[in-house]
Amino acid sequence: MQIVDNKVLVLRTKTPSKYAIIPRSKHIGEVKNGIHEVAIHWGLDEVKVLANLGVRNVPSPILRNYNWPGRYTPFNHQRDTAAFLTMHKRAFVFSEPGTGKTLSALWAADYLMKLGKVRRCLILCPLSIMQSAWIGDITKSVLHRTAVVAYHSNAARRVEIVNNDYEFVISNFDGLPLIADAILADERFDLIIGDEANAWKNVSTRRWKTLHKLVGPDTYLWLMTGTPAAQSPVDAYGLARLVNPTAVPRFATAWRDKVMRQITKFKWVPKENAYDTVYEALQPAIRYTKAQCLDLPPVLTVTRDAALTSQQLKYYKMLKNQMLVYTAGETITAINAAASVNKLLQISAGAAYTDNQEVVEFDCAPRLAVLMETLEETSRKVIVFAAYRHSIDTISEYLTKNNISNEKIHGDISANKRTLIFKAFQEEESPRVLVIQPQAASHGVTLTAADTVVFWGPVMSVEIYLQCIARADRVGQTGNKVTVVHIQGSDIERRMFKQLANKVDDHGLLIKLYEEELANQNIEV
Repeated sequence: MQIVDNKVLVLRTKTPSKYAIIPRSKHIGEVKNGIHEVAIHWGLDEVKVLANLGVRNVPSPILRNYNWPGRYTPFNHQRDTAAFLTMHKRAFVFSEPGTGKTLSALWAADYLMKLGKVRRCLILCPLSIMQSAWIGDITKSVLHRTAVVAYHSNAARRVEIVNNDYEFVISNFDGLPLIADAILADERFDLIIGDEANAWKNVSTRRWKTLHKLVGPDTYLWLMTGTPAAQSPVDAYGLARLVNPTAVPRFATAWRDKVMRQITKFKWVPKENAYDTVYEALQPAIRYTKAQCLDLPPVLTVTRDAALTSQQLKYYKMLKNQMLVYTAGETITAINAAASVNKLLQISAGAAYTDNQEVVEFDCAPRLAVLMETLEETSRKVIVFAAYRHSIDTISEYLTKNNISNEKIHGDISANKRTLIFKAFQEEESPRVLVIQPQAASHGVTLTAADTVVFWGPVMSVEIYLQCIARADRVGQTGNKVTVVHIQGSDIERRMFKQLANKVDDHGLLIKLYEEELANQNIEV
């Protein structure tokens, strides 16, 4: 196939009459030995027909004349992903975290809006990435489009937001039932993007049923996840029923019988061909691993928001008031600034220590849920850095409860035991997660079995921060890029993570952060 003058596709075929159904096409004539040339306008409708006629590798016209708006030049794999999405009304993106799926989907959506194929787009994603990932990437790319987060404690207010004319409306999974009727009544949501799509693996859930109700025969639906059916082939059923329903049986039990074999009354195992069956069901799909994306930087940083609970907010505000009283008329030094900031970080992380070293525990369920979202989006091993001993115990207990193998590394773990844990992490299937106190990860430790480094909260030093990342980002990393995840819930955490990422580290900055926190009276997060 040739592209002529950036507007016409010329292909050779033995059956030119097959392409006569395309209005903007022309039979050029026979070239030789029964081979004919056909010229076809390079437009989206035309290339979709060509693909349906069985022509392979038809290029999307987004590659022809789209200007890829925003502050970044798209990577090659992002162009390919966006092109793929424009060619498919329903599709999967299974690329790994950190490969830029969000931007690809936004560019593809914007292109379809320019063509008049899409009027409004609904984006469904976890609460933790509505602002940091989706709104953040919209401001970096399709800033000329209007966008809003449909999230509010008042359900009626969410409906009001939907009823406005924002082109991109972003909602969390569990907030969708509150706005579903408004979305249906609007009749202009031509595209739905589902991020971290494993949320819809189970057809019996309210989440799945609500989304299924919204997807009409003409609705574009793009589902994205880095780990499709990671836990069981059964999990592919809900996703396939949404995107490729003809590829799976009508009932979930029939799908289970197709991909699983019953060993005992309560135990099922995948059949030998189960993953081939899953692969065929989860189509059309595109996937890029971080290792394949040679143009990506070696370390990718993403942010996830974890709202503070009402209990945390109460004590956070109480501590700030005490700090205001304490510092009235006093000179702030780096020492007392560090101590006060540390207390605020402890509350955000889930446990604070009194002057007598007693532990005051706080409910940190949202932060644990965000950690689980991160784990579910990667199939490889993960390192979690948590500055406080009690947080380490809380994380480990939570992981164990959810059947995720893990080990803890902190000051009370002997050197010999640490060596054994590190060796097992590098060479064996278990543990999958290491929960580490940053100071306990010595400079020479290699943990390249992990491609994701999670910070439960910020650390107090740029040097420590960089050393933590260097445990996975070092010689021996098997061709994969490293993703660094910042979990943040309070303003002080947001400011500190920003400074750490920018490699700013000095005592004067710590005092400045302290003063800014005291000046900020709005602690609603």
